[in-house]
Amino acid sequence: MEIIEGRALQVSDAIISCQLDGKGGLIPIDDKDVIHCDRPCWLHLNYTHRESAEWLSSTPLIPDNVRDALGGDSLRPRVNRLGDGTMITLRSVNLNSESRPDQLVVIRVFVNGKLIVSTRRRKVFAIDEILTDLQNGNGPVDGGSWLVELCEALTDHTGEFIEQLHDKIIELEDAVVDQQIPQRGELALIRKQLIVMRRYMAPQRDVYARLASERLPWMSDDDRRRMQDIADRLGRGLDDLDACVARTAVLADEISSVLADAMNRRTYTMSLLAMLFLPTTFLTGLFGVNLGGIPGGGWRYGFPFFCLLLLLLVIAVAWWLRKRKWL
Repeated sequence: MEIIEGRALQVSDAIISCQLDGKGGLIPIDDKDVIHCDRPCWLHLNYTHRESAEWLSSTPLIPDNVRDALGGDSLRPRVNRLGDGTMITLRSVNLNSESRPDQLVVIRVFVNGKLIVSTRRRKVFAIDEILTDLQNGNGPVDGGSWLVELCEALTDHTGEFIEQLHDKIIELEDAVVDQQIPQRGELALIRKQLIVMRRYMAPQRDVYARLASERLPWMSDDDRRRMQDIADRLGRGLDDLDACVARTAVLADEISSVLADAMNRRTYTMSLLAMLFLPTTFLTGLFGVNLGGIPGGGWRYGFPFFCLLLLLLVIAVAWWLRKRKWL
């Protein structure tokens, strides 16, 4: 298809609708335009909106087997080559407010030499960065460079989040060295975030590597080289994730050891206190029986003398414990 009528790309609730001008900028699409396909058009849609869903289900500009994928429930990063186009599913760190970064958002992309269709449900900030670059005149010039910039922005966000997790782990390690136990659930949340990131970023690295290795007609050799660099950078991020997982395991063991030591010290202290007062407990129990013949029962100074005896006994036991280096 060498020409696309502008009204074929008109979606009333589209988030972005433009054509790349080939110089790093964009050209808005008007329904009266006749678009020559020497430069790709870009539609960015929220597939939960009614008009966008209807366009995805009815437009002849995308293959039938792509329609469900662009608006479906596939979450795992993957890439499928379909004729002259490619269907790609990617995950992004969630930078939306009131959301945890590990609650990853999904972006789905169908791209060929003439058309770029990207869909999402929750906002993907990497798309906004590409749009800003295009508005400033220093954005992508074709479909290949558009995809490379998208993957680069996604990887940048992932790397920043991994660095944040790394810094949190260092703070926890320093706190544990100072015998400070983190709040309940704090370490568990970090480990969960590491596991989620590892689960989805590993296949995403494979997607980048495949895009770099396959000779797609709409990607130049320079785009493939940049994509391989992005795959390598994400691979190094995965190595950092693995190291962080191992460090959190060591950290959990150290926290358990600190808690066990604290409990042992408390138990030891209570045992020493029980031993310290054991003789006095025996004497008070013995003299507490209500039977005749108790020594000092008729002596007016019997009780003070008995208290003094108990005090001396406690001091003697404490001295003996200290001499044995138990105190």
